[in-house]
Amino acid sequence: MIEGLSPTPETPLALMLQFVIAVLAGISGQVVAAFFNVPSIVFLLIFGILLGGDGLDWLHPQSLGLGLEVIVALSVALILFEGGLNLELRQLSTVSGSLRNLVTLGTLITLLGGGMAAHWLGEFPWAIAFLYAALVVVTGPTVISPLMKQVQVDRQVSSLLEGEGVLIDPVGAILAVVVLDVILNGNAAPLSVASGLLLRLGIGGGIGALGGWLLGQFLKQAKFLSEGQKNLVVLAGVWGLFGLAQSIRSESGLMTVVLAGLVLRASSIPDERLLRRFKEQLTILAVSILFVLLAADLSLASLFALGWGAGLTVLALMFIVRPLNVAVCTWNSGLNWRQKLFMCWVAPRGIVSASVASLFAILLTQRGISGGEAIKALVFLTILSTVFLQGLTAPGAVIVGCNPLSLLIGRMFQERGESVVLIDTDLAACKLAEQEGLRAIASSALDTDVLEQAGLGRVGTFLALTSNGQVNQVLAQRAAEEFQPPRVLAVVPGDLSQESEPVAIATSAASSSTPSPTSPKVQPAFVSKMPLKTWNRYLDDRDVRLGETVLQEPILVEQQVHLATLIADGKLMPLLVERDGQLQVASTEVLQEGDRLLYLWHNPKSKMLKRLGGSNPNARLMPERIAEVETLPQPSVEIEQLLSKSIAAAPVAEEVEGDRPDSTVPDAVPDATPDAISSEPQSETPQAAADALTSGITPEDVSEASVS
Repeated sequence: MIEGLSPTPETPLALMLQFVIAVLAGISGQVVAAFFNVPSIVFLLIFGILLGGDGLDWLHPQSLGLGLEVIVALSVALILFEGGLNLELRQLSTVSGSLRNLVTLGTLITLLGGGMAAHWLGEFPWAIAFLYAALVVVTGPTVISPLMKQVQVDRQVSSLLEGEGVLIDPVGAILAVVVLDVILNGNAAPLSVASGLLLRLGIGGGIGALGGWLLGQFLKQAKFLSEGQKNLVVLAGVWGLFGLAQSIRSESGLMTVVLAGLVLRASSIPDERLLRRFKEQLTILAVSILFVLLAADLSLASLFALGWGAGLTVLALMFIVRPLNVAVCTWNSGLNWRQKLFMCWVAPRGIVSASVASLFAILLTQRGISGGEAIKALVFLTILSTVFLQGLTAPGAVIVGCNPLSLLIGRMFQERGESVVLIDTDLAACKLAEQEGLRAIASSALDTDVLEQAGLGRVGTFLALTSNGQVNQVLAQRAAEEFQPPRVLAVVPGDLSQESEPVAIATSAASSSTPSPTSPKVQPAFVSKMPLKTWNRYLDDRDVRLGETVLQEPILVEQQVHLATLIADGKLMPLLVERDGQLQVASTEVLQEGDRLLYLWHNPKSKMLKRLGGSNPNARLMPERIAEVETLPQPSVEIEQLLSKSIAAAPVAEEVEGDRPDSTVPDAVPDATPDAISSEPQSETPQAAADALTSGITPEDVSEASVS
């Protein structure tokens, strides 16, 4: 153990280091999870166990004493409030019947089924078995929400799962408290159990609904507050309502914060999105710290001591109890069997189960009742099993515009196992996309709620692909600012421009010369000023082939120049680039060695030839090697002269710029002639030559040289 990290409660430095280590480990877990694109709880649990007593022995949550309970209580309150704030009553109304059943009847089914499984398979006493079942009734929003951000499913299903995850948390936690109270006091009267549950739910719901409404009215009227002050007012209000409810009746504060979040969302307060972003950041911090601390206090020996019966209990909960729960609660819901099957599979447990189980283990041990550590170990085993089995999914893309090009790109992403959502105001175009097996939303992408419904905050790529370049730029900028996906691209159609510009696909020099959208986070898609309508017409007329080529080191420069020439001639349109195993939309950035470029090749045919060749208009384009692209032509004398001219001219500007002491002196370099500069030793690399070529030559120059 590192010196200074010993669990000594009276040492402020030791307590500070414990908290710092928890924060560092938690944020590191979030970063690693984002890199591998898996739910953060996976790495938070791993890091916590590694830093705990069974690992490096650096983190000792028990040294925090009562402070751990305070941290857990306030963090859980914040997490549940954020979950309620993200729920929309209008969406929940479409699944209200099934949601009501899951929170009420589903809770009873899980309690009974989980209790019987823990008793018969895990060999726990009935009281401890039902305590375990009460703890795993919940399906935490801290895990459900990230899963829904990675998996594109029907909005009805995602609303149902997210609503269940938020609303069932306080119900499950209060139910667990009631069961614990029965165990500790020996009072098993059904009337007492029911009254205790309903009393806590009623007190918490009443305080939360009233407090959320008052908070919303205050925020609407308090126009003198800044954005940061409003966020802090909400934070103080949430914890204040939670403390009030807890002081009246223990554990009623959980329902309070959920109802407060729901009511505040329904109040339509100003700058609601900014508030939700602030609360999301706080929730990420709270979840990170909690999971690391609770996992560090977990004994691996207690996990292995559970035996095979514990594993069978978890499997029974996942594959028997959960399917029975979904089948009964969604009997008349109108969901198809695929949607129900997905709901059966997705029911991971989260932070509420872990935190309440950890606190209960301490209480049972203090009362001299055996089984506390075993319950905690079994709950964590359930969390690990459900998260690891259900949490590994793939990223996706949101594309605005349902045209032939967007359908092709969406299909190519989907064939890689990535989710795709298309948005368009044209209902007929959306139906055509759905016939292609793509999910489409018939609405305006200018509405941020529509973008959120499409899952823009949980995908890797946003592509604005309409025929209006200005709309594309506005949409891309809003996406970058509001949702911050990793890649944001906008198409600037050349059909709307009076001028043509140098092609910029192969070089960085060219991309720096093209006008970029207003936001620096937005990249031009495909090529600058692309003829979108033209290529959509080619696709409609089946005058294209889908080609692929791989850039190789020995001929990298020649390939870049060749591709730039073909693009300038209007024969080739770059679509997607596969780099390091990941597919991304082509943009004006540099193509690198090893990149696999997927492109459209203009292959015009007469209608007679199409009929004679048996062309199938419904046949899907498949990637192929195209000889005209793979075969590199020998450069003509004229192009070699242009290349030499560009290489010789490139250092001129650099030298004049670097040697000129004052830009206000017009003749600071009077003798800088091309002959004098070209007589100096050249250090141009082949890549620099290609950069100089395509940055200094317009498509007209290339065409004229080729004709000559």
